[in-house]
Amino acid sequence: MSMKITEDCIACGACLPECPTNSITEGDGTLYVIDQATCVECEGHFDAPKCVEVCPVDCIVKA
Repeated sequence: MSMKITEDCIACGACLPECPTNSITEGDGTLYVIDQATCVECEGHFDAPKCVEVCPVDCIVKA
């Protein structure tokens, strides 16, 4: 399973440094995207997905 960033993203960048697999990148400039192939939901790194914890608008959900 992996995470997904919804259209509610405000492109604040809070999630970028938190991703242990560098799966989050800038999309089209208005929101960020998560690479489904490399996202591991932080398993083996943290107890829960860090991107979800730091997102100020709660726009990251399970894909």
